[in-house]
Amino acid sequence: MSEPAAAAQRLAAADTTAERPGDDEWLVVARVRRPRGRKGEVAAVTLTDFPERFATLRKVHIEVPGGVPEPAEITGSWWHRGTLILHFAGVDSITDAERLRGRAVLIPRGERARLGRNQYYLWELIGCAVVRGGGELVGTVTGIEPTGGVDLLKVRAEGASTHAEDLLIPLAEEICIGIDVAARRIVIEPPEGLLDLNQS
Repeated sequence: MSEPAAAAQRLAAADTTAERPGDDEWLVVARVRRPRGRKGEVAAVTLTDFPERFATLRKVHIEVPGGVPEPAEITGSWWHRGTLILHFAGVDSITDAERLRGRAVLIPRGERARLGRNQYYLWELIGCAVVRGGGELVGTVTGIEPTGGVDLLKVRAEGASTHAEDLLIPLAEEICIGIDVAARRIVIEPPEGLLDLNQS
């Protein structure tokens, strides 16, 4: 599951939450794609808006399907043609590396990168109530849809059936005029017709 941005640009960022129920204390920063080389290195896809963290990141955990994440140490990391290459302590062969295929590289949520003013993690916005300035409940954030520009909040309208399409609300400071992740509340001031357009 992808970290921060300024409201008028990208309001949200990505160290993503772990994808299994009960893993709320973990953030996914990368996922192993495949072995790379003969000495246990792996190619990984980054799932963070802070890929520079891998220059100094050493202590991580590796996802264990159906189990508790295992501690691991990154002994080497570098970029090769835009792909992150990682080497873990004790992983010294193609066979060892193959066992890591598809697994998430995790860090404790408490080790997330610090964000600036008006920046939020994607996972902080999921589940927030969306209200108009006057307090009228619009719905609840169910996800974020990236667009390459301003991200869109996916909002399940209050009282909507489970089959109804989510409202799409631009995550921009002129529309999302107040975000309080501690209170789980986003105040919006949508342009006239935006919510009707979503429901047409």
